[in-house]
Amino acid sequence: MNCIRSLCNADVGVDFVVGKDVSLPETKVSSSQNPNGKIGGNRPSKRTILAFFAGNLHGYVRPILLNHWSSRPEPDMKIFNRVDHKSYIRYMKRSRYCVCAKGYEVNSPRVVESILYGCVPVIISDNFVPPFLEILNWESFAVFVPEKEIPNLRKILVSIPVRRYVEMQKRVSKVQKHFMWHDGEPVRYDLFHTILHSVWYNRVFQTF
Repeated sequence: MNCIRSLCNADVGVDFVVGKDVSLPETKVSSSQNPNGKIGGNRPSKRTILAFFAGNLHGYVRPILLNHWSSRPEPDMKIFNRVDHKSYIRYMKRSRYCVCAKGYEVNSPRVVESILYGCVPVIISDNFVPPFLEILNWESFAVFVPEKEIPNLRKILVSIPVRRYVEMQKRVSKVQKHFMWHDGEPVRYDLFHTILHSVWYNRVFQTF
């Protein structure tokens, strides 16, 4: 087929075709008047939590994550099954890294939530193709951890120099505009326009 598919579940292990199909961000909109919520968070020096995750135990990756880290005596690793919504946002705003572990599908709303709350995403999803690869260098503002390296998660994050983390966090802030909806008319470079750009780019420069 020559059609371009736009998918939130951009899984190269199933049938997503890189260079042809378009990976879409997965977002949650709780209010049409304030679609992005209260974005932002603590500045890097005030983010005292190394890594945070909370969510349902969907799929096979999250149980491995929880079984390994939820009971470990590491006070800077906040890995939970579930927390209430206010606590969830508070943890994201106070954490350096937010773990985005795949559930039933490779993508998760946590990727966009992490970015909007100024938390560097840690993506644990081997077959996931991040959105907007044609314009965003994801490795400059996100950490990709292979699923098999979950037991080494803290070691990997601690090994990242502080200067490197601060730079990544700054870049998270810079790319926020590409993941934001707006009430009323779309704003230049926002999520609406960036999705359209991805579709246009893959149509014009299709490599498949």
